[in-house]
Amino acid sequence: MMTKAQEKQVTDYLIFQELPLDILVEIKDHMISQIADVQLRKNLNFEDAFLNVKKSWDGEFKMVSYFLFSPVEIPLIVKKIIKEKFNILLKKSLIIGLAFFGINLLLIYFSKDQEEYTIFFRLLNGLFLLIMGTVWLLNIKIWKYMRTDFKYKGKCFYTSYQQNTGLMVICMISMLQIVGKTGHYAYQFFRMQNTSEIAGTLITLLVPFVMQTFVIFTLFNFFEHKKTLKRMQDFLQPAGN
Repeated sequence: MMTKAQEKQVTDYLIFQELPLDILVEIKDHMISQIADVQLRKNLNFEDAFLNVKKSWDGEFKMVSYFLFSPVEIPLIVKKIIKEKFNILLKKSLIIGLAFFGINLLLIYFSKDQEEYTIFFRLLNGLFLLIMGTVWLLNIKIWKYMRTDFKYKGKCFYTSYQQNTGLMVICMISMLQIVGKTGHYAYQFFRMQNTSEIAGTLITLLVPFVMQTFVIFTLFNFFEHKKTLKRMQDFLQPAGN
């Protein structure tokens, strides 16, 4: 049976590897199980068994680049886990984004004229802005955990989603700019068969679609971040350290 002091050694070792705490907790449980297994099979004391296990994990903790997630290098194991998680969230976001893209096209055909479509266009994109603003305001208590410079003991992010919460600010600024547009080129292309501004039409259709998809992605990240924080109350108490 591992003592509290020995368990703390494992925790401190993983903190030194700069793992986000949600990933750290997963790996810690697995590593503790491995240490116990090595002790039993090889009849070793804790220190020697821990050394054996650390050697087996060496390759997973080497620092690698992953510019889509972090401007600095991160452990390989973190990159693997994050890519798997984010690929799922991106696929979900893309599907929902395509649904709103379809709604936008329907609004073009349901509108009586350009003025009415402009209202629909702004309401649709304003909805994303409203949702982000509401989510932000309703979660004041965890604002500090959304900062990308706020780390556990100054070393580890609290969750693997924490760095992406900053995207919400970028998305809000971008959506605010889109809400100020009229959707003119798209309406002219589909309803008036005006093909003279293909570039403008593509921009009018694709930019809102891309930004809406990113908004959905950041919201998924935010709620996963919040849900993960709730599961890690033991680590949140010394948050100011």
